[in-house]
Amino acid sequence: MEHLKKINMSDREIMDAKNGITSRKEYGFRDPVVRNVVDKFVSRSDIGFEKYGSTLDDERRLKMKGLTKYLNDIQEELMDAVLYIQAAREELRDLSEEAMIDKFKYDEEEI
Repeated sequence: MEHLKKINMSDREIMDAKNGITSRKEYGFRDPVVRNVVDKFVSRSDIGFEKYGSTLDDERRLKMKGLTKYLNDIQEELMDAVLYIQAAREELRDLSEEAMIDKFKYDEEEI
């Protein structure tokens, strides 16, 4: 694999070569938000493959993970998402309070 990196191939291109993938479909995006989300999906897939050495498709086809495990993973991810939402709300509240305090201090200095 090191010899492939020497010819400036990305990790994704190296994996494609190892898996016999000769081309990938290119997409034109009219919406940069969609492009950014797709880029994140690809990056996340690459990170997952690096970490676990398999794809979600491998897990499914090779029966490495069953339906119950997928449902547990979904539930845990959604629970984490709720916690992240709450933490973000609290951070936003703190930032708003700090901005109000700063504005009050500024207004007092002006008097």
